[in-house]
Amino acid sequence: MPDIKLNSPAEDVTTYIANCPAKVQEVLEKLRSTIQKAAPEAEELISYKMPAYKYHGMLVYFAAFKNHIGFYATPTGHKKFEKELAPYKQGKGSVQFPLDQPLPFPLIAKIVKFRVQENLLNFQNKENSKR
Repeated sequence: MPDIKLNSPAEDVTTYIANCPAKVQEVLEKLRSTIQKAAPEAEELISYKMPAYKYHGMLVYFAAFKNHIGFYATPTGHKKFEKELAPYKQGKGSVQFPLDQPLPFPLIAKIVKFRVQENLLNFQNKENSKR
């Protein structure tokens, strides 16, 4: 059976999470909270039909599927933490955290903080090059 999303399109992250089964909602709320604590100034939105966080550019996205949570920290976020992410199925800019295992929330927080610093540095470099 194909790995399908557990939810329907949503206008905001609260609705996105609410559209998922209760068991998955708990995991998504903890993931959401982890991201918000790691990037308190980030804007929360829906992008590409999934929850996303933006701070001087896109930081991370996540999505619920039948058997896993997809986490997308662009290729740089995954490359920087490739050793820590090695146990998980991955793509170029994605990782799959199985729903039958605890999510690595401390690692997710580290990845988000890395992406915040990376985006901030890129933004500052662009601003400085304008001068």
